Amino acid sequence: MPRAETRFEAIGTLWSIDTPAPLAHSTLGRVHAVIDAYDRVWSRFRADSVVSRMAQEGGTHDLPGHAAELLDLYDVLEERTCGAVTPLVGRSLERLGYDATYRLRPAGTPLAVGRGVRTRDVLTRRVRDGQALTVTATLPVLLDVGAAGKGQLVDLVAAELRACGVGEYLVDAGGDMLHRGPDAVRVGLQLPGDPGRVLGVVELRDAALCASAVDRRTWGDGLHHVLDARTGAPARGVVATWVLGERAMVADGLATALFLADADVLQGVAEHTYVQLHADSRARVALALPGEVFARRGGDPVRTVG
Repeated sequence: MPRAETRFEAIGTLWSIDTPAPLAHSTLGRVHAVIDAYDRVWSRFRADSVVSRMAQEGGTHDLPGHAAELLDLYDVLEERTCGAVTPLVGRSLERLGYDATYRLRPAGTPLAVGRGVRTRDVLTRRVRDGQALTVTATLPVLLDVGAAGKGQLVDLVAAELRACGVGEYLVDAGGDMLHRGPDAVRVGLQLPGDPGRVLGVVELRDAALCASAVDRRTWGDGLHHVLDARTGAPARGVVATWVLGERAMVADGLATALFLADADVLQGVAEHTYVQLHADSRARVALALPGEVFARRGGDPVRTVG
């Protein structure tokens, strides 16, 4: 079992990394460098990021190699959800008040992404030097990769740990988790709005677990960060999701997609199990889930994720 925990704040969330022994300062420095490099590309909250420049200028921009698989995943989720999940929701989030200044006051009605507008129509892509990606925006566009980006960053941090010789770990970035090691970790599925209660417990071993809930980023009556791009408005009907899979990026993206699409249409995107909690307290649970969902809410597991 992990015996040392390293905690810090980055990209607006609390991180913890559990390892058999304390992380070396050099390893932790490399982890912070990975996080900062990711933030300098994808953050829409800092003026010096590539995303912010793209929103002002459009045109051609260079992205790191990991951008290709992130945008490829968005293409798949965009297709499976009929356009509900897309990185083109940045302007919609701004309109609702979740902008770079954290205004948190709507500036008008929800701003929908145009019907039939696909990310590939707005961003053309070319791989260069066998790895890095060049994208050309046909017009200034504000991207938001929150649906899968934090999960991908968890994957990248875990890869950096392995490169530093750390073979066992539990990386937890505000509820997006990736575990590697011989001993499973019991994880409680925290109920939205009630950190003292859980819906169930899963066993996490050599896998990722990502969660999303309407109370994670909320700032007004019915306003939260999971938008339906087809309307520009926050998703309704589902209040929390949890997805277990091999990679955190994919689990994170699927956790968002489960707010906006039936679980059946997401089968085949990648091997995964899930819990989908509806506003009327109904829970849909994958048969192969490595754990249980309680008939009556309660329990006291080792770690909770909401």
